[in-house]
Amino acid sequence: MLQLTKDDIYLDQQAENKQEAIKKIAQVLTQREFVQEGYVDGMLERESQAATYLGSGIAIPHGTTKTRHLVRKTGVQVFCFPQGVAWGDDGEKTYIAIGIAASSDEHLTLLRQLTHVLGDEDVEDRIKKIKTKDDVMSLLTGQSSDSENADIVSDELLLLDIPADNIATLQALNASRLKRFGAVNVNFIAQSLEQKPTYLGQGVWLNDCVEGNLKNAVAISRTNSDIKEDDKSVNVLITMSAKTNELNDLIDRLATAAYHQQLNQLHTADKNQIKAFFLGDNSESCSQPENVTEQTATNTTEAADTNALTQEFTVVNPHGLHTRPASVLVKTVKQFNSSITVANLDGTGVAVSATSLMKIVALGAKKGCRLQFVATGADAQQALDAIGQAIKDGLGEGAE
Repeated sequence: MLQLTKDDIYLDQQAENKQEAIKKIAQVLTQREFVQEGYVDGMLERESQAATYLGSGIAIPHGTTKTRHLVRKTGVQVFCFPQGVAWGDDGEKTYIAIGIAASSDEHLTLLRQLTHVLGDEDVEDRIKKIKTKDDVMSLLTGQSSDSENADIVSDELLLLDIPADNIATLQALNASRLKRFGAVNVNFIAQSLEQKPTYLGQGVWLNDCVEGNLKNAVAISRTNSDIKEDDKSVNVLITMSAKTNELNDLIDRLATAAYHQQLNQLHTADKNQIKAFFLGDNSESCSQPENVTEQTATNTTEAADTNALTQEFTVVNPHGLHTRPASVLVKTVKQFNSSITVANLDGTGVAVSATSLMKIVALGAKKGCRLQFVATGADAQQALDAIGQAIKDGLGEGAE
């Protein structure tokens, strides 16, 4: 998760405009030795190229590739502006500005960690109610003092690439970790071990229990052993403890991935990718095609169960989809009426709205990554053609 302490947070800040706000943030980044003198010039240049406003009252000012050599260490400084500062291209106000110091693509990792928090529909209301540094910590780390679901998929609940003799071993491991996490009691353990897990497909199994659920949590075990259950491969076992219906979105997301045969991404995903898979914004995810081509697609195909058109393109930008090219992509998409989503096939594979700058940057798409676009609407083909051309041209940065 985001490495953030209370010392990184500055409450009750004021600024006449975003340039003044950026200078204040850069000054603190310099004083705390995250960056060297001159990094502020890169932050201002970045802002002149494309606004770093993500939506929902949040901006992420950071330097350009030219000023990366001035970064001493990766980190963030969070400034809270209760009155707001005009920031976006359309005059949207920023209430939280997260100043980022990153020498390479670390800021993409930070954004991926933040994406399930910043994508919440009520995030702007929560920002406006911030009173303390604890409130900021709670918001940006994805934890809430009044939420039972602060850490549904915790690192301590993920056990990856372990040896196992059978699926019962994985059941016992998941149940015991949920118990230590305080998510279940002994009744859950006893019943879950007696029940046979449900096969979801592609080596992924699901285990749950109607009794003994104390809070929402998900434990995942992945084995590197070649084991089977009922002649079906066992690669991953997911055990859920559901105290409330807050897990419904997660279950729907899992069902969608199973339907479209995309569960195999869990076979190799790291912990951050697994968290993104389970905690992604379900309101903006969508069904994805069952078959994904391995080429930089030039052929558009219709999705089997909708009128959607699907096409795949490869990122050519040397530094991937950071804020500037992502903003060009968003502007391109917004020219059309069709509903358009995008997924990083070399990342989590979870689709997000192609009109959300924050979510596109948070895909973490680097050079060579394959982006899959799904467009639904009367001008879907025109939209995909324009998107493909924009990506080919380097999204405002020029093609190599």
